[in-house]
Amino acid sequence: MITGPTFEEMLHPQTIDSQVRAGALDALDADPLNPLNLYNITWRDAQNQVLHLVLPRELTGVDAPIVLLYGGRFPSGSHKVGAAYSVLLEKQLLGEVDPDQHTLVWPSTGNYGIGGAFIGCRMEYDSIVVLPEEMSQERFERIEQYGARIIRTAGSESNVKEIYDEVNRLRGSDPKIRILNQFEVMGNYRFHYHVTGNTLVELAEDLRGAGIGAGKISAFVSAMGSAGTIAAGDRLKQVWQDHRIVGLEPIQCPTLFNNGYGAHEIQGIGDKHVTWIHNVFNMDALMAIDDRDALNGLRLLAEAAGRRLLVERLGMDAVLVERLAQLLGISGICNIIGAIKTAKFYELGSDDVVVTVATDGMERYDSVMAALRERHGALDEAAALAIADGVFWRAGRDWIMEGTRATRERWHNLKYYTWVEQQGKTVADLDAQRDPGWWRAHQVAVAEIDRRLLAQRGSR
Repeated sequence: MITGPTFEEMLHPQTIDSQVRAGALDALDADPLNPLNLYNITWRDAQNQVLHLVLPRELTGVDAPIVLLYGGRFPSGSHKVGAAYSVLLEKQLLGEVDPDQHTLVWPSTGNYGIGGAFIGCRMEYDSIVVLPEEMSQERFERIEQYGARIIRTAGSESNVKEIYDEVNRLRGSDPKIRILNQFEVMGNYRFHYHVTGNTLVELAEDLRGAGIGAGKISAFVSAMGSAGTIAAGDRLKQVWQDHRIVGLEPIQCPTLFNNGYGAHEIQGIGDKHVTWIHNVFNMDALMAIDDRDALNGLRLLAEAAGRRLLVERLGMDAVLVERLAQLLGISGICNIIGAIKTAKFYELGSDDVVVTVATDGMERYDSVMAALRERHGALDEAAALAIADGVFWRAGRDWIMEGTRATRERWHNLKYYTWVEQQGKTVADLDAQRDPGWWRAHQVAVAEIDRRLLAQRGSR
């Protein structure tokens, strides 16, 4: 069976066999479908530097440094490929899946499905991605390029119930089907707790050496889709007890905020339920972001008038603006808005580093941006300035809910309706998550997974 890196090798790719690492780096652009690209699942580049950008105050309007991790250099163009790999690797090592016997089903609203198509097909599994029909056309094209089949379900990114219904139908239709559910399987959590979380711990010291911050990360901000990425905050809170974890969801689908529902256009987040892998007892605040702000913020980078305003009127570096125009997608803009709100809400200063994530890049949203231009016309300077002012500088303290004991309990209780009533969990399973030891047991399982993979390598 084909495997790739351990968790520790994803965290520290310099520990990978030098020939394997060199071959993987060559394949990243020259041969993107080569299975060697499994060894490119890491937040670090060829020089082992963490892939990040420090956003300028001209954009954010706050003193606190906002640092953006970006996932565009991962295989498949998104860090969600790391979660897909970790989920499949664990199940393969435990003997739950076999490429000669099983068909994998990847339930997704976008990037996890793309990652699953990449990982599953590189590891020689027949793969099916279940994806809402209203997602961007680029998502469907990328899945097919990687060799997976697609089943389209009704609705948009907030229609996860329809995905679950189709997954249950598939499970009952063929005994060879195996479901790799990012919303439920703890391999997703472990990837971000160990790899993303510890990457950020190490980045904090690198930033201090560059004169940015005081050697710690004061807040980690992430929108919830599967709630995998936000698991990095659990690791950060173990290192810095006063660290704050801030979750984001769309105003148009404020499920945790007020039991709300609805469709929205921040693709990949706000899935109208609380995921099994989300440790809501660790979340310090919940913020809701208007999907119109996220779309307009991306327009500012997608259109020439917007980029010109950022450089000529606001004084941003032209090279940085062009990089952001490639590295950011809709959810990345959402995360930046949330990071600005976090800095303002907690009154953070120049020593307080706030970290957030760009899950994917502009390449997945050209069709969305084209539709907006057709609907509203191209941006001119006045419209671009209005977006910069209204979306970024004026991001305020509205739509913020602190994580009190009562609100955390309410967030946790919402899991009942999806996971116990619909997905076969028991009340005892749900109650077990109240114990911090339950989460700790899943965190330390990283060592056992690595041990199994190394033992398998040694037996070859």
